[in-house]
This record gives sequence, C-alpha cells and structure tokens, in this order.
Amino acid sequence: MCRALLYGGMRESQPEAEIPLQDTTAEAFTMLLKYIYTGRATLTDEKEEVLLDFLSLAHKYGFPELEDSTSEYLCTILNIQNVCMTFDVASLYSLPKLTCMCCMFMDRNAQEVLSSEGFLSLSKTALLNIVLRDSFAAPEKDIFLALLNWCKHNSKENHAEIMQAVRLPLMSLTELLNVVRPSGLLSPDAILDAIKVRSESRDMDLNYRGMLIPEENIATMKYGAQVVKGELKSALLDGDTQNYDLDHGFSRHPIDDDCRSGIEIKLGQPSIINHIRILLWDRDSRSYSYFIEVSMDELDWVRVIDHSQYLCRSWQKLYFPARVCSRDGALPCCPGWSSTPELKRSDYFSLTKC
Repeated sequence: MCRALLYGGMRESQPEAEIPLQDTTAEAFTMLLKYIYTGRATLTDEKEEVLLDFLSLAHKYGFPELEDSTSEYLCTILNIQNVCMTFDVASLYSLPKLTCMCCMFMDRNAQEVLSSEGFLSLSKTALLNIVLRDSFAAPEKDIFLALLNWCKHNSKENHAEIMQAVRLPLMSLTELLNVVRPSGLLSPDAILDAIKVRSESRDMDLNYRGMLIPEENIATMKYGAQVVKGELKSALLDGDTQNYDLDHGFSRHPIDDDCRSGIEIKLGQPSIINHIRILLWDRDSRSYSYFIEVSMDELDWVRVIDHSQYLCRSWQKLYFPARVCSRDGALPCCPGWSSTPELKRSDYFSLTKC
C-alpha cells in the first residue's frame, strides 16, 4: 500500500504534498509511527482519548496485534469517566473482548454510568445496546431520566426510538404520571398501555432487569444474600460444605401440611440466575423430595425446579431457563425418612455469558 501511495502517481507522490489526516490526533499518529519504526508503543503514559484514537488507527491500518494489545490494556483501566467512550469505539470496530468488559463494568455500575458525562456522548447504536440489556439493572425511573437528558443533548436523533427502550410497566403509577407524562416524549396511549400491562400481568411475567455476575456464587454475604426463613440461618451461606453433623453446620425447616414452609433466601439485589446448586443432608440414609420457586415480590412465585416426585440426597446441580429474581424458596415437601429436611449449602450461579 505504501509503495502505491509514494510511487504510483497519486497525490501522495507529489513533491511537498501535504496530506491531511482525518479523524485522528497528532499524538495518536505519532505513537503509530513510533510503533512502525521501533516495534514498540508505550500505552501507560497516554490519556484515554489518545489511546482510543491509537486503537482506531491500529484498526484502520491493519495492525491486529497492536489492536489486541491496546484493547487488553484498555480493559484494565476502565472507569466511570471512560467506559462509555471506550464502549462506543469497541462497538464500532467489533472488538468482542473489550466490548464485553465494558458491558460487565457498566452492568455493575449502572446508576453511576447513567449520570456520567460520557453517557450523553454515546452514539445512538451504543446507547441502545446498553439500555436494552436485561443485565443493565438500574431503576427504570433513572434510566428514563438519563435517556431524557441524552435526547436533550442529541436533539437531532429519533427520540421515539430511544424511548422505546424504557420498560414503562416497571415504573410505578406515580412515576408514570409525574415523571414520564410531563416529558412529552411518550404518548398518553403508551402510558395507559403500561398501566394496563402492570395491573393485568403476573409480577413474574414483567420484563425485570437484574444483576448478571457470570460464573460466581451470588448466594453469599459478599453479595448481600441472607436467609430470611429457616432454622440455623447462619450455616447455609457460609461456604463450608465439609464440617456439618447432627448438631451444627446445616439449615433446616419443619414440614407443614400444605408444604409452604421452607428455606427462603433473599438475594442482595435482583439477579439473573439459571443455576442453583444445593447440598442436601447426606450423613445417613435419609433422602428428600423438594421443589424450588423464585419471586421478585415474595407474593408471586414461579416454580423453576420440581423434584417433588423424586427421592434426592447429597449435591443437587439444577439448571433452568435464565430469569430475574430477588428471592428463592427451597421447599422440601415429601421426606423419604425424615420430618425435618436439612440443607447444607445453596449456591446461585449466573452462567449466561455477556
């Protein structure tokens, strides 16, 4: 390519020709020239804006190894101030690892991202990719207000398309009437439809948002989980699956006639889960039947696992379609040889990849 530019009769081959470089900075292009001549590039001393320009040059001029190494470095310096512009660039150039890392960071810091200056500068495509994610788990009112600010800052964009990303049925009647309606960006019919959906739907059928923490146990005190029903609550989430006997180290509950008593866990925040792992008592020959239900409000429960017709013991590795929940109830309902089922440990894993 360089030979064609310099010796092919093109503008670049003319004496004293000046070729303007569009969409980059002198600092980023100087870094690229240094890399071409020396094979080295120093990233740690540069500002994020220069690094992103440098990344775009590496992509534009076909330096895949440089593109990969710059992306990996950017993954290590993500913060509230730079994550939005980094995500914009990563999405534009289809950089999967950097895009995924940005999404994970934004999911875990959703409310701070919504109030950041970088959020207002997102492209429409990047903006929608962020707020349409189930795992972007901020209150819907905060998402609406952030999108409202984005629309004011980007007045030439199609605001109706942006507002379609708001999950209106997740907002309260007061928020719909006093926050959404005065904005004028959504029609009265859209607001009435949201009220209708909210009032006529099962709570667990609403399209909730939830925290997604891939391949980690979220039923721990680290993530704010707590046992709200069941005896010996402290033993269930302590992570110790070795030290338990008849006197200590397990949680349990009595079985009543309607099988509604159980062990209930409240997660630290609404979360997307598709895997639960529990350890049933296995220090003797007893076995248990059980079912597991999940809920957002402790009123509407959805059964995700039903082993009420089986006799089970020891480790149970349970998979089901991913869904958002804030509470989980494990209800041993038909003991094989026991009236007080024991449960040693419960793990909740969010295995869905970003």
